[in-house]
Amino acid sequence: MAPSSTIPIGELSRLTGCNIETIRYYERIGILPAPVRYGRFRRYDSAGVRRLAFVRRARELGFPLDTVRTLLLLAEGGSHSCDQVRQMAEGQLAEVLAKRADLDRMAAVLGDLVEACGAGDAGGCPLLEALSD
Repeated sequence: MAPSSTIPIGELSRLTGCNIETIRYYERIGILPAPVRYGRFRRYDSAGVRRLAFVRRARELGFPLDTVRTLLLLAEGGSHSCDQVRQMAEGQLAEVLAKRADLDRMAAVLGDLVEACGAGDAGGCPLLEALSD
Protein backbone atom coordinates (compact mmCIF):
# COMPACT_ATOMS: atom_id res chain seq x y z
CA MET A 1 0.00 0.00 0.00
CA ALA A 2 1.35 3.44 -1.00
CA PRO A 3 1.96 5.98 1.73
CA SER A 4 -0.49 8.88 1.76
CA SER A 5 2.37 11.35 1.40
CA THR A 6 2.97 10.24 -2.18
CA ILE A 7 0.94 10.88 -5.30
CA PRO A 8 0.47 8.98 -8.56
CA ILE A 9 1.83 10.22 -11.88
CA GLY A 10 -1.57 11.57 -12.97
CA GLU A 11 -1.76 13.80 -9.91
CA LEU A 12 1.84 14.93 -10.46
CA SER A 13 0.90 15.84 -14.02
CA ARG A 14 -2.13 17.81 -12.83
CA LEU A 15 -0.20 19.65 -10.12
CA THR A 16 2.67 20.68 -12.37
CA GLY A 17 0.92 21.02 -15.73
CA CYS A 18 3.44 18.59 -17.19
CA ASN A 19 2.30 15.87 -19.59
CA ILE A 20 2.60 12.29 -18.29
CA GLU A 21 4.75 11.23 -21.25
CA THR A 22 7.07 14.17 -20.59
CA ILE A 23 7.39 13.10 -16.95
CA ARG A 24 8.34 9.58 -18.07
CA TYR A 25 10.82 11.03 -20.56
CA TYR A 26 12.45 13.14 -17.84
CA GLU A 27 12.79 9.97 -15.77
CA ARG A 28 14.40 8.07 -18.66
CA ILE A 29 16.99 10.79 -19.25
CA GLY A 30 17.70 11.32 -15.56
CA ILE A 31 16.20 14.80 -15.11
CA LEU A 32 13.80 13.25 -12.60
CA PRO A 33 14.94 10.40 -10.38
CA ALA A 34 13.14 7.09 -10.70
CA PRO A 35 10.08 7.24 -8.46
CA VAL A 36 9.16 4.76 -5.78
CA ARG A 37 6.96 2.05 -7.23
CA TYR A 38 4.13 0.22 -5.59
CA GLY A 39 3.40 -2.67 -7.88
CA ARG A 40 3.19 -1.19 -11.36
CA PHE A 41 2.43 2.32 -10.15
CA ARG A 42 4.84 5.21 -9.82
CA ARG A 43 4.48 7.32 -6.68
CA TYR A 44 6.01 10.76 -6.17
CA ASP A 45 6.78 12.62 -2.98
CA SER A 46 6.80 16.39 -2.41
CA ALA A 47 10.46 16.60 -3.46
CA GLY A 48 9.51 15.11 -6.83
CA VAL A 49 6.72 17.65 -7.22
CA ARG A 50 9.10 20.53 -6.44
CA ARG A 51 11.78 19.20 -8.79
CA LEU A 52 9.36 18.78 -11.69
CA ALA A 53 7.91 22.25 -11.10
CA PHE A 54 11.46 23.65 -11.20
CA VAL A 55 12.16 21.80 -14.46
CA ARG A 56 8.90 22.94 -15.99
CA ARG A 57 9.52 26.60 -15.14
CA ALA A 58 13.06 26.39 -16.52
CA ARG A 59 11.79 24.80 -19.74
CA GLU A 60 9.06 27.47 -20.06
CA LEU A 61 11.87 30.04 -20.02
CA GLY A 62 13.48 28.12 -22.86
CA PHE A 63 16.45 26.65 -21.01
CA PRO A 64 17.76 23.54 -22.81
CA LEU A 65 17.76 20.27 -20.87
CA ASP A 66 21.54 20.31 -20.34
CA THR A 67 21.26 23.72 -18.73
CA VAL A 68 18.30 22.55 -16.65
CA ARG A 69 20.48 19.70 -15.36
CA THR A 70 23.15 22.20 -14.33
CA LEU A 71 20.60 24.49 -12.69
CA LEU A 72 19.20 21.53 -10.75
CA LEU A 73 22.67 20.60 -9.53
CA LEU A 74 23.36 24.17 -8.48
CA ALA A 75 20.00 24.51 -6.74
CA GLU A 76 20.26 21.19 -4.91
CA GLY A 77 23.93 21.47 -4.04
CA GLY A 78 23.41 24.46 -1.82
CA SER A 79 26.75 25.87 -2.93
CA HIS A 80 25.41 27.56 -6.00
CA SER A 81 27.09 30.57 -7.42
CA CYS A 82 24.60 33.29 -8.16
CA ASP A 83 27.12 34.66 -10.66
CA GLN A 84 27.18 31.33 -12.50
CA VAL A 85 23.37 31.18 -12.57
CA ARG A 86 23.19 34.79 -13.76
CA GLN A 87 25.60 34.01 -16.61
CA MET A 88 23.42 31.11 -17.67
CA ALA A 89 20.32 33.31 -17.53
CA GLU A 90 22.07 36.04 -19.53
CA GLY A 91 22.92 33.49 -22.21
CA GLN A 92 19.33 32.31 -22.32
CA LEU A 93 18.07 35.89 -22.49
CA ALA A 94 20.34 36.52 -25.49
CA GLU A 95 18.84 33.44 -27.19
CA VAL A 96 15.29 34.61 -26.49
CA LEU A 97 16.02 38.11 -27.82
CA ALA A 98 17.61 36.66 -30.97
CA LYS A 99 14.56 34.46 -31.55
CA ARG A 100 12.28 37.44 -31.00
CA ALA A 101 14.24 39.44 -33.57
CA ASP A 102 13.89 36.55 -36.04
CA LEU A 103 10.14 36.39 -35.37
CA ASP A 104 9.84 40.16 -35.88
CA ARG A 105 11.60 39.83 -39.26
CA MET A 106 9.34 36.93 -40.24
CA ALA A 107 6.25 38.94 -39.23
CA ALA A 108 7.39 41.90 -41.33
CA VAL A 109 7.95 39.72 -44.40
CA LEU A 110 4.62 37.95 -43.95
CA GLY A 111 2.86 41.26 -43.42
CA ASP A 112 4.31 42.60 -46.66
CA LEU A 113 3.26 39.45 -48.52
CA VAL A 114 -0.27 39.54 -47.11
CA GLU A 115 -0.56 43.20 -48.08
CA ALA A 116 0.77 42.44 -51.56
CA CYS A 117 -1.91 39.80 -51.99
CA GLY A 118 -4.49 42.56 -51.78
CA ALA A 119 -7.99 41.44 -52.55
CA GLY A 120 -6.97 38.25 -54.31
CA ASP A 121 -6.52 39.52 -57.85
CA ALA A 122 -6.49 36.86 -60.51
CA GLY A 123 -3.02 37.95 -61.70
CA GLY A 124 -1.13 35.54 -59.48
CA CYS A 125 -0.44 35.29 -55.80
CA PRO A 126 2.60 37.18 -54.48
CA LEU A 127 2.80 34.92 -51.41
CA LEU A 128 2.88 31.73 -53.49
CA GLU A 129 5.39 33.32 -55.86
CA ALA A 130 7.62 34.32 -52.92
CA LEU A 131 7.48 30.79 -51.55
CA SER A 132 8.34 29.35 -54.96
CA ASP A 133 11.42 31.55 -55.46
